[in-house]
Amino acid sequence: MNVKNAFTIILLFLILFSTISIVSADDDRSYSITDAFVNLTVNSTGLLHVDEQYDYSFDGKFNGVYRDIPLKSGESIENIKVHADGAYAVLQESNDNGYKHLKIYLYSDAAHTKGIHDCNVKVYLSYDLKNVVTLFNDVGGLQYKLWGDEWDVGVGKIHAKVNLPGKTGNEYFLNPQEFNVTSELKGDTITAETTSIPKGDFYELLVLMPISDFDDATNAKHVNQNGRDMIMKNLNDSVNGRNFWNTSYLIMGLLSILSPIGAILTYLRYGREPKVNYDGIYERDLPTNDPPEVINALIEDRTDLGTPNMKGFEASIMNLIDKKVFKLFTEEDADTSMKDLILTFNYEKLSELSESEKIVFKTLENFAQDNTLNLSTLNSKLSYELNAKWFMSQLEDWEESVKNQINISEYFDDRGSTVISAISIGGLIFGVIFAALGFMTELKSGMYAIAGGIFLIIFSIAIMRLNEDIFGKWTEKGRVFYLKWRNFKKFLKDNSLINEHPPESIVVWRKYLIYGAALGVADKVYENMKLQVPNYLDYDDDIFMYHYYGGYTMMYSAFRTGESAAMPSSDSGGFGGLGGGSGGGGGGAF
Repeated sequence: MNVKNAFTIILLFLILFSTISIVSADDDRSYSITDAFVNLTVNSTGLLHVDEQYDYSFDGKFNGVYRDIPLKSGESIENIKVHADGAYAVLQESNDNGYKHLKIYLYSDAAHTKGIHDCNVKVYLSYDLKNVVTLFNDVGGLQYKLWGDEWDVGVGKIHAKVNLPGKTGNEYFLNPQEFNVTSELKGDTITAETTSIPKGDFYELLVLMPISDFDDATNAKHVNQNGRDMIMKNLNDSVNGRNFWNTSYLIMGLLSILSPIGAILTYLRYGREPKVNYDGIYERDLPTNDPPEVINALIEDRTDLGTPNMKGFEASIMNLIDKKVFKLFTEEDADTSMKDLILTFNYEKLSELSESEKIVFKTLENFAQDNTLNLSTLNSKLSYELNAKWFMSQLEDWEESVKNQINISEYFDDRGSTVISAISIGGLIFGVIFAALGFMTELKSGMYAIAGGIFLIIFSIAIMRLNEDIFGKWTEKGRVFYLKWRNFKKFLKDNSLINEHPPESIVVWRKYLIYGAALGVADKVYENMKLQVPNYLDYDDDIFMYHYYGGYTMMYSAFRTGESAAMPSSDSGGFGGLGGGSGGGGGGAF
């Protein structure tokens, strides 16, 4: 149960993490950049002239926009000019940690007294960059981000135009390639157009030019080595790496369907039940003579066949009461005038008990005083961590003892449930890995890994919680055993059936109560008995007294208290290529 809860917490954390978004403090306004036009002119002196146009659509009140232009070591910017269509622009420049920060105030009036609101504005920037073009011994190069990954919003489309100093021998590369729509090199001009680019992504140009196209290139960066082979290697490594991860994330998304396919094949191979010669509608009598804890292990909780639970533990207590191993009487509490239910121990019958029954006996005996146990005090005793941990260890020993009484292979073929356990655990592990990798990447294809990972986690946890006999199957003996006990449980729950076929003696009702507890329907059996035998207390029977004075409820509550107290809450600790070009940066509105 604890492992399943941990898996559920992981799932909820991942789903919550996948839906978190950064929201603007002013959620009554918004803006977008529908188009960006970037024109570059590479001069033969190495100077790079940049013209930018950004088409803004504002919804709400704004004071202006800003543009951050990153400058690498040795690079410089000058001749900055700004104007706008649809507003009056005022530029304010500053330098901030390697960035040229351009703050552009936009006004709706010539007097510069009113900001803008609910309008479309085109903002134009132009500037010159020095030492951005790099000249090697064998080639000239320009690596420039036409769109940076630091913008506050994405862009609907980029239109790029690059003017080169020469008409021949030029090569260009635009990356990431998934954003390319059209591009062309004609003479000394490159043109390109993109799809929409989301926030956090970049779009970069790499141009290789003949070194002979440059003359007196005092505005370029000079590197005294050959550069072409190095540049192409770095580019290919980066592109191949990006393509590898794009493909990998797609494959991760597709791999998520293997888990349900595996589950279907497992069911078809191992999960279909054998046909048996039994077609009973209900069972009035106990189908077998097995003790209640064994019936509980095989029938009540089919998510873990063969392992008993607390309902089986309590059914074993009731069975020991019926065997006179435990005896009950009531005693009035002097403080409350209420009657307490007192349990005593018959040591003479201890040697007649099975190993699992002896554990039940000794577990309750541990909390007794002078051979008596006040059941109303057991809850408070199990609220202490030391007592609770001892009790839970006894319960684990009892579970193992009951499991040892059962030759599970006679009843159940668990090959399918074993396979599906491996599929679910593997799916959970890979789901977490896929989702984590998807969250860590900036690639859009990471969404495939996130979606596939979350699907795998949900699917894996879902099949973990399914009954074992969905993918495993009963043997012929086990199938008849299961069907008979299932029909007996159906009979116990249905008062109309009991009314038609009432038990012939009060002894049968005792068995109904005991095995009803093992099957998880004790309260229903007790209610039916009160209807059928309204004078049941006249029989002076300990089993009836146990129910009448709330023994079943007291014990169940005490067990839950012990389970909780044994696991106190505690705090725990936690657990050069693409994109290297000049330019880019980002911007936004304020």
